[in-house]
Amino acid sequence: MTAGDPPPVEVIQPTALESFAAGLAAIRIENVSDRALEVARLDLMDAAGLCIAARNQPYIRQLLDGLDAEGSTTILGHERALDAAGAALVNGTAIHGEDFDDTLEGSPMRVAAVVVPAVLAVSERYGLSGAAALRGLVVGMETVCRINRVSPGAIHRNGFHPVSILGVFGAAAGVAGALGLDAQQMATALSVAGSFSSGTLAYLDDGSWTKRLHPGWASQAGYRAALLGRSGFSGPRFLFDGEHSVFRAFAHGATQDLEALGDGLGSEWLLEKIAFKPYPCGTMIHPYIDCMIELRGTGVRADDIVSIESATAAAIVDRLWEPLPLKRHPATGYAAKFSFPYCMAAGFVRGEVGLASFSDEAAADPAVRRLAEKISYVIDPHTEYPRNYAGHIRVRYADGTSTEIRRPHLRGGSREPLDTDELTAKFRANALHGGWSPERAESLRRFCLGPEIVADMRVLAAYRG
Repeated sequence: MTAGDPPPVEVIQPTALESFAAGLAAIRIENVSDRALEVARLDLMDAAGLCIAARNQPYIRQLLDGLDAEGSTTILGHERALDAAGAALVNGTAIHGEDFDDTLEGSPMRVAAVVVPAVLAVSERYGLSGAAALRGLVVGMETVCRINRVSPGAIHRNGFHPVSILGVFGAAAGVAGALGLDAQQMATALSVAGSFSSGTLAYLDDGSWTKRLHPGWASQAGYRAALLGRSGFSGPRFLFDGEHSVFRAFAHGATQDLEALGDGLGSEWLLEKIAFKPYPCGTMIHPYIDCMIELRGTGVRADDIVSIESATAAAIVDRLWEPLPLKRHPATGYAAKFSFPYCMAAGFVRGEVGLASFSDEAAADPAVRRLAEKISYVIDPHTEYPRNYAGHIRVRYADGTSTEIRRPHLRGGSREPLDTDELTAKFRANALHGGWSPERAESLRRFCLGPEIVADMRVLAAYRG
């Protein structure tokens, strides 16, 4: 370098967050796979049906009683409108409230409950097109699927709820995608969202309602973070890979695969593998419910059964099996959703496990409790969990004989997905449960399966009340 030469330009390498944000901001609907778009639309339908199903539940009424904001943004199924953040909070809580919303295999995580409410809120608030909303859904859902692969399972092990810890990033990215924010604004939205991450697993101790709030809180926080990103508010560039990264904070001690954020982004769509639930309870229990319904189909009576031993993964015992006496006799219908013995017994006794299975009265059913007393677990060292959710029960009878029933995978997951007809039937049942007429439900269903034809998302006001 000689005198008078300009100083060399310092090249600033993008951080993991900035590279990820650039990839998300570059997503265009015309480049998204047909299957990914189909899943996004189906998940919108599934989520909307769950909003209607929960509209009259006490926790939604009490949440609304605790909010003092008013506005013009729709809470699906309610006459009252709120500001956009408030609507995202209530809709997100409703979608997740009955534990009937989508999930991800490999490391349990919810998607629509954090993304859909935030995207609907910003789209209605600013009169965006349905095409912009669909782009936001795709961007937000893909964000959740990818960020959930960085340290799978570790956030749960550290006592936090990944739906709220990581969900805020999906909500922020979804809103940013709907608004068409550029790469820098997207990065800022994500960086600010990291300071809104929150949510503990304390609800597992007594079946209290805070888990229901987690995706709603993440959704409204992501909405706010995206608007701050649009304004240029300063956020930490090294949130994903710095000394004080969000993964070090909430997945302490775990390996972090930051490559998972960008690998194939824009060409490989992880959201295609979102799993839809056939039962409104803990996902890992589902194959065991199917085993019990199959057992019922053999004609055996509950009184003939001496014991049912369930082979299970060690990693889920503390959440869904223990303390065993409480799981056999859950204190509330909500606590019953996270009980292997109750859900399995309910499947056998009633032949189905639906929303009605989780009232407080249903949880106290003596016939279900008597059978739940006979259900226990043994750790299976060869389980494929968390890569695959399988079911295996060994039943011993009073006459000394025994039988085994296996389910190789999760029904509704990537190996056996629910088809459009099954998801439509679920949507209609949920809308009916929430008190809507078939005609009104059909209008909402058609909207969800083709939002891109809508010119102005303020049409959502038609689905109030």
